[in-house]
Amino acid sequence: HAELALMGSGLPVMLTFNPGPVIKFIDCFLGEQTQVLCTLKNESECLPVTFSFRKTAHFNISPEKGKIKTKSAKDVIFLFSPHQIGTFKVKQVVDIVGTVLEENNLQVLRTKSFHQIYLNFIGVCKKKKKNILFKINPGITPMISNATGQFVADGIGQCTDTAPVAILKSTQTQIHTHQINRNCKDEALTAFPNDRAASIRPSERNKKYRTIFTKTERYNYIDPEFSYTDCERLSKEAHKKYYTDFISSLRQLRLQKDAARQFCIYNNSVNIGLKPAEGLMSPKISITDFHKEKLQLKMLPLAETCLLTSRKLVAVGSKSSIKEICSGLNSMPSSAQEKEDCSLTLTSKQLHQILIGPSTMDFGEVCVRSTTARKLHIINNLLVHIWIQIEIEMDELQQTGPLAQVVPPLTKTHIPIVFETNALGMFKRSFTYTINNQHLGHVLVVAKAVSVELELSARELILNPIPGYLAETEFRTTVRVCNPRNHPAEFTWKPAITDRRTSFSIQPSKGFVEAYRDLECEVVWHPGFNSPEAGEFNLCVRKGNKIKLKCFAKVTIH
Repeated sequence: HAELALMGSGLPVMLTFNPGPVIKFIDCFLGEQTQVLCTLKNESECLPVTFSFRKTAHFNISPEKGKIKTKSAKDVIFLFSPHQIGTFKVKQVVDIVGTVLEENNLQVLRTKSFHQIYLNFIGVCKKKKKNILFKINPGITPMISNATGQFVADGIGQCTDTAPVAILKSTQTQIHTHQINRNCKDEALTAFPNDRAASIRPSERNKKYRTIFTKTERYNYIDPEFSYTDCERLSKEAHKKYYTDFISSLRQLRLQKDAARQFCIYNNSVNIGLKPAEGLMSPKISITDFHKEKLQLKMLPLAETCLLTSRKLVAVGSKSSIKEICSGLNSMPSSAQEKEDCSLTLTSKQLHQILIGPSTMDFGEVCVRSTTARKLHIINNLLVHIWIQIEIEMDELQQTGPLAQVVPPLTKTHIPIVFETNALGMFKRSFTYTINNQHLGHVLVVAKAVSVELELSARELILNPIPGYLAETEFRTTVRVCNPRNHPAEFTWKPAITDRRTSFSIQPSKGFVEAYRDLECEVVWHPGFNSPEAGEFNLCVRKGNKIKLKCFAKVTIH
């Protein structure tokens, strides 16, 4: 034989970005683009770095992939070319690519991403203001054009926000306001004097217009031939509300489907419902963050001369129930303190503070060749360690383990007792345990070994025709097969042997019923010429009981 010494070094990825990791782009308009020059530097002195930028909407990177040698740098251009208006805050993922071993085949190397670095891109796309060009109208200005002199706004008809009325807040000036109009606090709109032509059109009835200086209420003529009636306005509002609610419901349904889809994607043991690359960073823990906690064991003052009452035992038990250990205990004393505590001879008062039970462990009905476990609880209310050892000589409890445990102070734990037998009948025997290898105790084990058994929900079935089924298939019903035992049972349906051939069938004809579960079986009568209307089946359980099921078809002749 020859020994081969192997040594390897694991180095971190030392890739820095300047500027970074937050990169803010200059604001631009729709259709334009801005760029930022970023320098990627490999700080490592031993290994090169291969990087790859993932594609992100509204942002372009040149180059997207590359390799940087040791102690070298590379310039990368980040472009912000928005396709819509708004503020964009994007988390850019940078993959570090290298050779990685396959999980199932350690002899195959694959080139894929093994580390990620995150950059934050921030860009704002503004709306470009529209310049309205004016042209000279040398002709006669129509009365309905609402023009302010000779210069008419070209393209004002394309503005759909408001009507061509100069709208101002009525509270902006009160220099020329009449005294009777100074206290008007309604939501009236202020109009320029040159919109007389627009005032004779059918306007909205719930709005009022006042003059710009004196705040006098404007005349507003409503033409009954062109304006909406009250019924038409209510119908128009109802029609608008109907489609608004319809679009809102479609949006809510789309959001619910998207949320359910996202939940199904990330609801697994790896992501635990969290979306990757969403800014959740693992905390950085240092040695100084750990607080030194001293274990303070406090108990009720139980002097040697005081009487140990049941009230004091309950109070002590409530304190010890705070700390529970289910695994990880030693089977033998290992430290010096444990060896010293486990060698002590306990007094009667101290033994009463150690609870081991139940004293009678009843397993109930247990199927042969099946295993059942019960917990043997151990509660140590003392301030010292105790050593519990179990001695089992019977074959039915040989799978029990561990057989010894060192229980710390003020702690409770348990030992699983496993029962298995191959013989039918009543089982009643006891095993012993010792505390600190000196004090003896007994636990009685009671069990009744039975065979596998199945039960039926009914012993007789009457099959009535079910409306809506096809001819010759409407006579059907179900029977439930129940397993009250702790072991799976295998069953088979066998028709009773008679002179006439049975016209009934049961599906499934054979199978398994898990422990403490049930199974639905479908019974179907197939009518035909001279078909018997009664039949019998035997439910045969492998290495178990047999149950007879009688079936009757109720034929109604109209």
